[in-house]
Amino acid sequence: MSASMDSGAMLATLMAQAEGRGVDLITLRALVEESSQAGARRALASLGLDDERARRDMDELRELLSAWRDAKRSAWRAVVTWAVRLGLAMLLIGIAVKLRLTDLVQ
Repeated sequence: MSASMDSGAMLATLMAQAEGRGVDLITLRALVEESSQAGARRALASLGLDDERARRDMDELRELLSAWRDAKRSAWRAVVTWAVRLGLAMLLIGIAVKLRLTDLVQ
């Protein structure tokens, strides 16, 4: 919370400076930077990502998402592999029927 108050105080100070002596480029940049950081902190706080565990939580979410993508990729590979095998088996059966090799089986 103190970081939020500090940035709020900094933002108020910068606004007072801008109002008191006219806005120069350096003050305007500092004002934009401080207000952006304050907005980002509020956004993270509204998502519950403003504590010391947030980094670990985000890392875990990234790992989970990566594992999900790997599992999805593996599942698609398995489906494609089985589809190719099925297609080749059907082709071989078709060739066997065309060459009348089914008589040898009986």
